[in-house]
Amino acid sequence: MEKHLHIVCLDVPYPVDYGGVFDLFHKLRCLFYAGVKVHLHCFEYGRGHQPVLDEYCVEVKYYARREGHKGFSHRLPYIVCSRSNGELLERLLEDDYPILLEGIHCTYLLNDDRFDGRRIVLRLHNVEYRYYRQLYLAERSLLKKIYYLHESNLLRQYEQRIATKVKILAVSARDSEIYREEFGATDIETLPVFLPFKQVESKEGTGCFCLYHGNLSVAENEQVVVWLLKKVFSQLEMPLIISGKNPSARLERLAEQYPQTCLIPNPSEEELHDLIAKAQVNILPSFNCTGVKLKLINALFNGRHCIVNKDAVEGTGLESICHVACSADDLRCHITELFARPFRQNDIEARKEVLEGVYDPEENLGKLMKAFW
Repeated sequence: MEKHLHIVCLDVPYPVDYGGVFDLFHKLRCLFYAGVKVHLHCFEYGRGHQPVLDEYCVEVKYYARREGHKGFSHRLPYIVCSRSNGELLERLLEDDYPILLEGIHCTYLLNDDRFDGRRIVLRLHNVEYRYYRQLYLAERSLLKKIYYLHESNLLRQYEQRIATKVKILAVSARDSEIYREEFGATDIETLPVFLPFKQVESKEGTGCFCLYHGNLSVAENEQVVVWLLKKVFSQLEMPLIISGKNPSARLERLAEQYPQTCLIPNPSEEELHDLIAKAQVNILPSFNCTGVKLKLINALFNGRHCIVNKDAVEGTGLESICHVACSADDLRCHITELFARPFRQNDIEARKEVLEGVYDPEENLGKLMKAFW
């Protein structure tokens, strides 16, 4: 008997050019190879229609997001209300196939009693209210700070309401624990993210630069880079490459002030992979402690030494294969030591033991399939 599945996606999951779409796209591929007939529904607001998705889905539908004032509500978070769409709901009601909601963003239909009794699973990408609280703290613009704080408050109330209405698959054990303790969620499990990597490809030896990569248009990531430049690399002579999507003019100007620093904007997937593989030290601290840092997992599968802080790895199970720094001084000491230490086979074996067990695509696909059938 054929298995059909509706997937409602917060964004168009291709190209795979930022961390948030890794899990989305590679989950599609795994489902396709398992014979599942995927009916994909995407909210499109700038990434365009992507023919590649047609290779993995029996149909792909695109919906406009209600951006600006049209997406605001006093009751619902903007990320949810702006993705409310009557056409989508009517299309989902044409059959009784199960539904996978990718992110809190796509949960508007949980407020519609026509879907009561339908098999629906929420893929939890983050504890969103905490994520938006961190964005509020990182943001410099007063107007954006007000928005992020308001959204965080709405999200906390909203996440509380839906936590017991649907089965949840969280990306990290930490997020599962928060939902159980704060929101009383009972039907929640941890399902690691789906990745394109099947095995650790890190190379032995020594690279010639340090690397930070991430979506530089996100305020939190810009804040991390500013901190690294001013508090860490201002007192080091090691070369640093910063690479990622859409860096601001402010970040470009700041990077120019540090002669040992090179900023590479908007790298292709291949270029970024090459940078990660050639770096001696991947430096990936985070000021946000929810979700899973896909950029860190990428670096662990494909790069050499990785230095993080506690917020980047707490509750992920990756602590043992990272170097955890507690302060700027501690980070400088780690960088100085690791820049001269070759990456060896025993480092690779340690990563294999952790990563190839947790991120086994066949095992995780089995967990996902069991949630529906």
